[in-house]
Amino acid sequence: MPLKKKYKGMSTTCTHVGRIIDEQFGGSISPIYMGTSYEYIDKDKDRYPRYSSTPNQEYLSKKIASLEETEEALILGSGMAAISSSLMAFLSSGDHIVVQNDIYGGTRSLIEKYFNNFGIEYSFTKGLLVSDFEREIRKNTKAIYIETPSNPLLKIVDISDIANLSKSHSLVSYIDNTFATPIIQKPHKLGIDIVIHSATKYFGGHSDICAGAVASSKEKIDKIWSFSKKFGGSLSDYTAWLLERSMKTLTVRFYEQQKNAKILSSFLNDSSSIEKVHFPGIENNEFYAIACKQMDGFGAVISFELKKNISPKEFLTSLELINPSMSFAGVESTMLSPAETSHQLLSKKERIEQGIVDNLIRFSVGIEDPEDLIEDINLAIHKCKK
Repeated sequence: MPLKKKYKGMSTTCTHVGRIIDEQFGGSISPIYMGTSYEYIDKDKDRYPRYSSTPNQEYLSKKIASLEETEEALILGSGMAAISSSLMAFLSSGDHIVVQNDIYGGTRSLIEKYFNNFGIEYSFTKGLLVSDFEREIRKNTKAIYIETPSNPLLKIVDISDIANLSKSHSLVSYIDNTFATPIIQKPHKLGIDIVIHSATKYFGGHSDICAGAVASSKEKIDKIWSFSKKFGGSLSDYTAWLLERSMKTLTVRFYEQQKNAKILSSFLNDSSSIEKVHFPGIENNEFYAIACKQMDGFGAVISFELKKNISPKEFLTSLELINPSMSFAGVESTMLSPAETSHQLLSKKERIEQGIVDNLIRFSVGIEDPEDLIEDINLAIHKCKK
């Protein structure tokens, strides 16, 4: 049996909610149930891995729903499985969706390359104000999709404004909440219908798990679940067990990473080798006020633009402590070039229009000592300066 009580603190929630009580042996961690076949006669539900209904899948979902303060949640095999299942569950041929222009490249590629195959129309906004979204609404619009903070430029959209706009037009509202996590941002409380995560990132936190999550009302989760089980984007029980284990330390990891990011953003902002820093926690950042309004922190990802005389590739390969690698949110610090990774599927024109220039670096700040990270960056800059 899982613990049913709701707790006030997020650290307590991360540690205890969704844990399966080991009634047989009294172990302090959740047992792992690897079965792919379960009894069904006179049972309250059909348990099957592809249905996301095995014990480990089900109880992990309870932890995520509790953190996001939604009725239910659903665990899937990747962030893109969560995004595609959530979108396709509510969009049909002839429908239209309004999409924030600044989003993860994989999400944008999914929309641009495949929605036409299903007869689904879409519009990307010209800006981030609510008026930019309202301008794109048509008679056949069914949904609005946002990502805040956005990947990789950390742009911020006013969540309450989008939620209110969606409700006034009877639209389904979506948000990718991966960068913020429910630790510092709870979009459902601000009115958003469907909250999506790449659980590969901060939920996993150790660069060894690939998973996705969706949190919403029971009605909407049921509809997404009905779609997802046909498309097979399920999560293995072992990975669900690992993810539940990792989420116990989510607050500890995230708060330390966020503290380091604040220090590193100030260092980068003062560096003569950096053209521009994108981080909502800097007071002169254009999104600082909105971030303060709807977030309880600023996250742990920073993007910055190197000066033109510094080669991005040489800089990345000159790092010794910080790892130039894909993805983000692990306990170890990483950097990458969005133009060559997360947004490589976009044309150069599309990238430049979004502000993703060739000298842009995305920095996922880990839990290392900040003085060591600063030294590593300084040494790398010194090595490749022309």
